[in-house]
Amino acid sequence: MPRIVGLLHASLLIADVERARAFYEGVLGLAADPARPALGFPGVWYDVGNGGQIHLLCLANPDPVAGRPEHGGRDRHTALAVADWQGMQDRLAAAGVPFTLSRSGRRALFCRDPDGNAIELVEA
Repeated sequence: MPRIVGLLHASLLIADVERARAFYEGVLGLAADPARPALGFPGVWYDVGNGGQIHLLCLANPDPVAGRPEHGGRDRHTALAVADWQGMQDRLAAAGVPFTLSRSGRRALFCRDPDGNAIELVEA
């Protein structure tokens, strides 16, 4: 019987590659994957462990950014495991990135990238 065995990547729409890189690399600490093929539009890929990736696609966004819930847990989001959860909170605060804590009581927080994509960061 066919079954899903893993998540390979999440694709997120962005408007500006350099602005997005400043967040994903400078704030979250990810490293760009140089193996991204030429796809005919700008973007960047990030390895996030266990074979998973985030693909940032610099393409027109058909969804409104304004009006999304303040708490990213009430919006579509991409969840990432973090080895130093408190350190990540400190890093976000130092960068001026607003975040909210998970309302479930777990050690998790939600923030948004510069394009309004919600990111959940969960203690590994």
